[in-house]
Amino acid sequence: MASGLVAIGVGLVMLTALGAGIGLGNAVSKTAESVSRNPEASGKILSTTLIFATMSEVTAIFAFVIAVMLVGKV
Repeated sequence: MASGLVAIGVGLVMLTALGAGIGLGNAVSKTAESVSRNPEASGKILSTTLIFATMSEVTAIFAFVIAVMLVGKV
């Protein structure tokens, strides 16, 4: 019984990684669009995008670490 609940928990935690991937894809898409519209501001746009992409990736890494810890409980 408990191992099934842990498996459900791991699945729910990994949805965070899915959300981070979708968010990162949207951010990169909008970055490419904005740089193509205004090439002079590419430095500011890219630096801001890298900061937010790092935050998104950290969220996905935390989710992965929690999932690995939960799998260790099985």
